[in-house]
Amino acid sequence: MSDTAQQLDTEAVSRWLTEKLPGFRGPVTAEKFAGGQSNPTFKLQSASGAYVLRRKPPGTLLKSAHAVDREFRVQKALAGTDVPVARMHLLCEDDSVIGSAFYVMDYVAGRNFDDPTLPGLDPAERSAIFDEMNRVLAAIHSVDLQAAGLDDYGPAGNYYRRQIDRWTKQYRASETETIPAMDELMAWLDVNLPEDDGRRTLVHGDFRIDNMLFAADSADCVAVLDWELSTTGHPFADLAAVIMQWQRPPGRDGRGLAGVDRAALGIPSDEAFIAAYCRRMGVERIERFGFYLAFCAFRMAAILQGVKKRALDGNASNPERAMQIGAYVPQFAQGGLEAAQDG
Repeated sequence: MSDTAQQLDTEAVSRWLTEKLPGFRGPVTAEKFAGGQSNPTFKLQSASGAYVLRRKPPGTLLKSAHAVDREFRVQKALAGTDVPVARMHLLCEDDSVIGSAFYVMDYVAGRNFDDPTLPGLDPAERSAIFDEMNRVLAAIHSVDLQAAGLDDYGPAGNYYRRQIDRWTKQYRASETETIPAMDELMAWLDVNLPEDDGRRTLVHGDFRIDNMLFAADSADCVAVLDWELSTTGHPFADLAAVIMQWQRPPGRDGRGLAGVDRAALGIPSDEAFIAAYCRRMGVERIERFGFYLAFCAFRMAAILQGVKKRALDGNASNPERAMQIGAYVPQFAQGGLEAAQDG
């Protein structure tokens, strides 16, 4: 039996969609997307067209993780806004259908860039892509929560307090060894929270260029992907996550821009990207950006620790890849400490 067949019962999916989705015609074949370590994602091909199915992974899961119901809700709510998302079709919360909850959405064709240096593009094309990335981030943070029906999508109050408490618990639940830098970083964040400035927007939670699809013939973003960590909270966390990722080494694993001659490639500097975002959002300046970078590094380290634990437990979407990226937990923890010290 193939890896795909082991993870997705296509006959069960076809039966369910035939009953639930108007216009659907089977049978279904499935191809698992290689990327992503959280919720296994499949391209479905059928007589009625192409779809995408995203499911919770099998096995015992951390509480509140892999929330496919939330992913479905937020993307459905964003239809018709300035935030490009795939069209949502159906959410299935009945575990008996394929063994875990899942949702089905349109398949959106587009360019996906794993490498933020955007190999093969010229400087003008790169500049346009990054400006579109900036525009989409501002669009996410400008969504009218009440009009979109998302005002209750996350709790009120201090977003960073909530997130630090949540991810500390998640990290401890998946901890496989003692990492002194992570312990030190969590302690620093705990006592260096900025005062709540009242900003409360939709936040993506994992905003980066490889979670976006772009049109084949333009810089237009056609879909923002992977909304599992989305909530309502503080927008600067999303912005800092972009900058944190760019500080990583370039290449398939780091997916960063460290040491890259950005000006020659047409890629904005950190300062230019932040300034463009601030102009779009009407923000004069951002104080204590080092805290936001440290927070993002901490959260990424906690996420990757969970990925590593799932690999060790046999529940990872791609076990070999999960162990590779799980090895980066100490690096993110150390990077967070350095951001904290730099201010």
